[in-house]
Amino acid sequence: MLENKRNTLIIVISVCIGMVAGVILSISSVRANFIQDFFTKVVPEKSISALSENQVRPYEPLRDSYEEQVMKAVERASPAVVSIIVSKDVPVIEECLIDPFSDLPPEIRDFFGDGLFELRSECRSGTRHEDIGGGTGFIIGSDGLILTNKHVVSDEKAEYTVFTNEGKKFTARVTARDPVFDIALLRIDALDLPTVVLGDSDGLRLGQAAIAIGNALSQFRNTVSVGVISGLLRNIEAGGRSGVESIQGVIQTDAAINPGNSGGPLLNLKGEVIGINTAIVSGAQNIGFAIPVNQAKRGIESVRRTGDIKVPYLGVRYRMVTKEFADAEKLPVDYGALIRANSDGPAVINDSPASRGGIRAEDIILGVNGVRVDENNPLGMLIQRYNIDDELRLTIMRNKREVELTVKLVERSS
Repeated sequence: MLENKRNTLIIVISVCIGMVAGVILSISSVRANFIQDFFTKVVPEKSISALSENQVRPYEPLRDSYEEQVMKAVERASPAVVSIIVSKDVPVIEECLIDPFSDLPPEIRDFFGDGLFELRSECRSGTRHEDIGGGTGFIIGSDGLILTNKHVVSDEKAEYTVFTNEGKKFTARVTARDPVFDIALLRIDALDLPTVVLGDSDGLRLGQAAIAIGNALSQFRNTVSVGVISGLLRNIEAGGRSGVESIQGVIQTDAAINPGNSGGPLLNLKGEVIGINTAIVSGAQNIGFAIPVNQAKRGIESVRRTGDIKVPYLGVRYRMVTKEFADAEKLPVDYGALIRANSDGPAVINDSPASRGGIRAEDIILGVNGVRVDENNPLGMLIQRYNIDDELRLTIMRNKREVELTVKLVERSS
C-alpha cells in the first residue's frame, strides 16, 4: 500500500516536472520566435546590415517643416559662400638696446657699469607678411564675380585670398568699390562656379525668417545662424578701420552676425539673398544689420556693363526733416530734405546737376518723381534708384510755396 502511494507520488511529480519543462520550452520557443519576428519585420534586414557596419544614417527632418526649409535654403546657398582673408606686409617690431651715453669716457662707464646706460626701445627690422583680417563674400557670377562689403576690402595695399566652400584657394582682385554703399566686387580666375540667387528686398516683412551665413570671427567658415527680420529701413552709424560711415535703409535682424560675417549673405527660406551682412551693435544681444540686396543690384549691373560702379550724382548737401526738427526750425513742412550747408561744404555744389537745375540753399525737396522724401525714403536712397543721364522731376518747397524743377543726373566723380 505504502509502495503504491510512493509510486503514484513519483508519477505525479514526474508529470508535473514534465509539464513545467514543456511550458518553459514553449515560452522559450515563443520568445525566440518573437525576437526573430521583430528583427525581420520591424528592423529590415538592410538596416541590420548597416547597423552592424557602424554606418550613420543621415538625419531626416519632418517633410515641409520649418527645419527642412532652413536646411534646404542653406544647402542651396552655402556652396557659393566664400571666406575672404586679408593679408599685408606689416613692420616687424623688435626690442632694441640703445646707449645714449656712448661718448662718455671709458673710466666713467667702467665705474658705473655699462648696463646703467642701456635703454630699451622698439626698433623696426623689416616687414613680415601676415593675415590682418577677414570677411565673407558670395559668388554672383559663375565666371568668378563675388559680392562683399566695401569695408572688408577697403585697404588698397592689402592682398585678398578667397577660400571656397570646397576649400579651394584663389587670389582675388578688387574689381570695384561703391562710393555710396558699403559694397564691393571681387573677381577670381575660375569658371563654372556655383552661384547664389538674388532675391527682392523691397517686399520684406517684419518677422520674416532670416538666415545668415558667414566666416564667423574669420575662423569658423560657413557658420549658419537663424532668426527673423527685426526691423526695416534703419539708419545707422557704423565704425571700422576705415572710419565712421553713415548707412541708410538697412535691414535689422536677430540672426547672429559676428565679426568676419561682414559681406556674407542674409537669406530667406527660399535660399535667395535678401541682404548683405554689414554691421552689429557692440554690446547688444543679436542686433545686426544687412544692406538690402536691391541696393547692390545697380552696382552689379554697372560692373558687368562697364567694369566699374558708376553712381548718379545730384550735388547737394542736406538734412532730413523730421517733426522735431521742423518744430525747432519753424519749417512749413515736417518731411523732406532741407538743402543746407554743413562743415563739409556749401549746400549746392557748383556746376552740379542741382545748381544747373536751379536748386537753392534752404529749399526743401519734398518729392522725387512723385515719391515723397521722408525718413523711409531719404533723398540719397531715392537718387541711387536712378541711372546716369536720367531726368528727375523734383517737388520743391521754397518760401512756403511749391515749385517743380527738373534735373539731369550725371556720374559722380571719385
